[in-house]
Amino acid sequence: MSLPHAILTALLEKPSSGLELTRRFDKSIGYFWSATHQQIYRELGRLEDAGLIRALPSAVPVRGQKKEYEVLAAGSGELARWVGESHDPKPVRDPLLLRIRAAAVVGTQGLGEELRRHLELHRSQLAVYGGIEEKDFPAGRDADEDRLRRLVLHAGIGLETFWLRWLEEALAEVEGMAGPQS
Repeated sequence: MSLPHAILTALLEKPSSGLELTRRFDKSIGYFWSATHQQIYRELGRLEDAGLIRALPSAVPVRGQKKEYEVLAAGSGELARWVGESHDPKPVRDPLLLRIRAAAVVGTQGLGEELRRHLELHRSQLAVYGGIEEKDFPAGRDADEDRLRRLVLHAGIGLETFWLRWLEEALAEVEGMAGPQS
């Protein structure tokens, strides 16, 4: 149920068209809450039907023109209600963890290569987050909204750092085992 809340958040930050919203998801919100373009457009329609957002009036209506959306008072209220709710943490559901467990019964063939691939992916993502922090959060940028956005970024940095440490440990274990690994 969080996609509508992610969209409300993004639209409160800046009224946007569906296309602009999908681009913003690709560059920021998508790092911690992903959605396809189709899902975003479908959810915009639902939010509009529910009276939580509206398309801004266009100066010159043109067929096929992109709609820009803004959040209505009811949408702000819904987002505030949701922020105050209690939510339990989601269990980790990563196929790599299951594959390692399966390797315990079928062998580690190909597992080392996959662990190395994941290491590179996480190194790359950590570098992206580092670039975002450098660009978007220079020293002295301490408004409350910036501090909260930086907190979300630091969660991503912390998770990537965890995965790098854990993957290095896992790779050392797998490479230290007898038998073919690769």
